[in-house]
This record gives sequence, structure tokens and C-alpha cells, in this order.
Amino acid sequence: MKKILIAAMVVLTALAGSGCAVTSGQSTVGQYVDDATIATRVKARFAEDTQVSAMRIQVESLKGTVQLAGFATSQAEKDRAGQLARAVPDVKEVRNNIIVRAAN
Repeated sequence: MKKILIAAMVVLTALAGSGCAVTSGQSTVGQYVDDATIATRVKARFAEDTQVSAMRIQVESLKGTVQLAGFATSQAEKDRAGQLARAVPDVKEVRNNIIVRAAN
């Protein structure tokens, strides 16, 4: 029993020191998890959509604000990416910084 308690304390200490890092501007680990969930949901919607490329567009979320960056081949793709991001639950704002450039 004593070995289990010591092992649990070592694991908790390691997690507290490294595995649960919260980035600047985020108040809690819970908010970090929420933002990671939002970003994942946005990327999933991009992957399901035939008009938006999930590979060319990066998604970051901070306190419910989603920032889109990368490249789109048309204004319609950029607009659609913004629409999809806004439709995700818990998204408060979308900053669409996608650059439109023609495909080569």
C-alpha cells in the first residue's frame, strides 16, 4: 500500500510540473482543455466539409476566440471556414486570418 501511495505522489508531482501546462492568457487547466476541444471540433468540421481544406488551415483557440490562419484557394473557401468555426459550440468569436491565393 505504501508503494502505491508513493507511486501516486510521484505521478501527480510529474503531472503538476509538466503535463498540465497552461499557456499565457489562460486562467485554468479547464479553460485549456475547453479551448483544445473547440479547436479539435473546428478542425473536424473542416475535415468533414468538401469545400474547406483542413490541411491548409490552422486553428487555435483561446478563451473561446478561434483564430484561423493559413491559405484558401478562394474567397468562398475562406468564408466557409469562418462559417463552420462560428457554428461550433462555445465559440465566442472567430478571427479569420486566412489568406486567399490561387492554387498552383
